[in-house]
Amino acid sequence: MTQSVLVTGSNSGFGYLIANTLVRQGFKVVGTMRDPQGRNASIANELKANGIMVIDIDVTDDKSVTDGVALAIEQAGHIDVVINNAGVGTLGWQESFDIDDFKKVFDINVFGVQRMTRAILGHMKQRGSGALIQVSSILGQFVLPFLGSYNATKHAVEGLAENYRVELSQFGIQSLIVQPGGFGTDFGANLLRSSDKAVTQSYGEFADAPEQMWAGTEAGHDADTAPSPQMVADAVLELLKTPAAERPFRTTVDGSGLNPVIEATNQAREAAMQHIYKLYDMHHLLTLKQN
Repeated sequence: MTQSVLVTGSNSGFGYLIANTLVRQGFKVVGTMRDPQGRNASIANELKANGIMVIDIDVTDDKSVTDGVALAIEQAGHIDVVINNAGVGTLGWQESFDIDDFKKVFDINVFGVQRMTRAILGHMKQRGSGALIQVSSILGQFVLPFLGSYNATKHAVEGLAENYRVELSQFGIQSLIVQPGGFGTDFGANLLRSSDKAVTQSYGEFADAPEQMWAGTEAGHDADTAPSPQMVADAVLELLKTPAAERPFRTTVDGSGLNPVIEATNQAREAAMQHIYKLYDMHHLLTLKQN
């Protein structure tokens, strides 16, 4: 049976590449985005021409998510996989992000994941199968300066995915994480800046350090030798082509040489989880029960 995959944030970046890669490989793909009839009409029409079903979902809006997921199930017949890709980056001194700034980025990157997951799980539990793939980041394992609120959201997403892994495994539903490194997408064009400019200026001669750092990062992404973001879409494809029982919980995708470091961290965390769950006689929760 053809797998049906829903990809959030399919209008740009990794989501666009993932949606197009999967549909070319014979998957039934639902791509979601905000405002496909308006500002994203051009890209929505392109995706439709490629055979992708496009549905309007704003992951920060409860009703939009609930209605959009219901429509996706109706149009696709069923949903096997949800790829939570929609997200936004941030830039600035962490102190200069006020609480409203934090609420805004968490609403997209974390609460959006929870909204989408809650909206689809009833369907997946009824079917006794399914997979949730969270597009996290290598910054879900460590941090870089000036990306503080973004770092925090990715650490939170990894915690959500860890918990869903053990709570859903016996219902035949898999929770997985993909951790991209730095790639040249339009991610940098939509960064949220901090609101408290007075705090930023309190850093004196270093106030502009975040913007200077990001300019260097973008220059690296634009270099001829920069890794292609298509690597992330290819990794997702490979994950979905792998039998469910053989899929790794975390998949790292990085072209800058950080893979060995991040994968070592992932392996240590997995070993710790296996040990702890054996001690508590819950080891079976780390293994997917296939119905």
